[in-house]
Amino acid sequence: MGIEIVILAVLVAAAAGFFIGNLLRKKMSDSSVARAEEQAIRVMDDARREAETVLKEASLQAKDVVYQAKADFERDTKDKRRDLQALEKRLQQKEENLDKKMALYDQRDADFVKREQTLLNREQALTQKEEKIGQLIDEQLRKLENISGMSSAEAKKTLMETMESEAKLDVAKRIKAIEEEARETADKKSKEIMALAIQRYAGEYVAERTVSVVALPSDEMKGRIIGREGRNIRALEAATGIDLIIDDTPEAVILSGFNPIRREVAKISLEKLIADGRIHPGRIEEVVAKAEEEVELAIKEAGEQAAFDLGVHGIHPEVLKLIGRLRYRTSYSQNVYQHSLEVAFLCGIMAAELGINVKQAKRAGLLHDLGKAVDHEVEGSHAVIGAELARKYGESPKIVHAIMAHHEDEKPSTVLAVLVQAADALSGARPGARREMMETYVKRLEDLERIATSFAGVSNSFAIQAGREIRVMVSSEQVTDEQAVVLAKDIAKKVEAEMTYPGQIKVNVIRETRAIDYAR
Repeated sequence: MGIEIVILAVLVAAAAGFFIGNLLRKKMSDSSVARAEEQAIRVMDDARREAETVLKEASLQAKDVVYQAKADFERDTKDKRRDLQALEKRLQQKEENLDKKMALYDQRDADFVKREQTLLNREQALTQKEEKIGQLIDEQLRKLENISGMSSAEAKKTLMETMESEAKLDVAKRIKAIEEEARETADKKSKEIMALAIQRYAGEYVAERTVSVVALPSDEMKGRIIGREGRNIRALEAATGIDLIIDDTPEAVILSGFNPIRREVAKISLEKLIADGRIHPGRIEEVVAKAEEEVELAIKEAGEQAAFDLGVHGIHPEVLKLIGRLRYRTSYSQNVYQHSLEVAFLCGIMAAELGINVKQAKRAGLLHDLGKAVDHEVEGSHAVIGAELARKYGESPKIVHAIMAHHEDEKPSTVLAVLVQAADALSGARPGARREMMETYVKRLEDLERIATSFAGVSNSFAIQAGREIRVMVSSEQVTDEQAVVLAKDIAKKVEAEMTYPGQIKVNVIRETRAIDYAR
């Protein structure tokens, strides 16, 4: 680069001198031409000397640059060479490691091949042995069939029947031992708890019917209730939805209807009209409206009173109204409001004996029949409806589950749910609590005896204690003591599957052996 600059400078100087010389030749005279030429020669010499100086400096700079570049190149080359040597050394080590691993893998592969071959040989040997064993077994089976006179299928069936019979006997013995052990503690404790609950709570029972009777001050009032051409009685029936039966019964009017709330409204309205004396369609509508308000208020107060008596607080107002409506509902002629209170008290008593939350138990017992307060427009069983209502109005999941499970719509999974079931059965099963039709009662007894006599070995059966117990007499020659335990469980399972009944039914299997002889 420096040499090129020097050459360029010399060329520029020469060109400048030539140009100046020509210019001086043109302008100067002949006398001055010589001086101009001399001056040009001096300029050219100066330029030449300067160019040589620049050339020497450029040459020195070029040598320095070349030397520096060479030193840099050698230094970089040395560093790269050192890096390459290190990399080469690492690659060589890796290659050695890979060689070692490959050798190890080859050794393992050879070992696997040997093992595989050994296993194949063993498999072949085992196959041959199995074939020999199969032939020996077939030969032995043929010999056994010839000796016993039975085929293998018949022998297998006989053996299975024998094993099944023995297994049943062993299971029956085990079940009997476990039940006897558990009965010593659990049965005694449960009876004590239920007996204590029943003794500590004795609720009043009032039979509910589908008719109500309103007393009249005199028979003349019947005509005023009927009104001219029956206008008053038609207005009263239309406003209340209840049929009025006016017959020869002295000084009484019968109100007939299946809705107990409407029947109560009609009764209150009629009593007010009789006391007031003014009976006409306009007055009837006014009195019926006031009676409906009074009944709604009574329903609300009944719900609040139930919660207060039980010490249960924080129940949603709509739920309290539903509880109050239970006052006018019946189940098998048992008042559902009183039944709910009984169940709540029983749950609380049993919960206290078991050491669990008493208030929670009372709450679940009070709300367990909440679904019965809803009219028939809502589909589903009352347990499911009650659980949905409880969930809707913010009751806890434990309460909802207890309501849902008290009639096995959902399998009970908590102690609280089992308590509600037990208390509900106690309240409904006590003598006189519920009324059944004679035909239904007789049919249930017949079904119990039919189910019991359908089992082999049963000689006779008797349904006693109003269908709460079935006594089954079995033949001692056909049924052993252990088989009697299994038979009782089978009969109980069949009763649960085929019948519907309140409370529980005790299955009592009786087996006896009689030895008879005569003295002559």
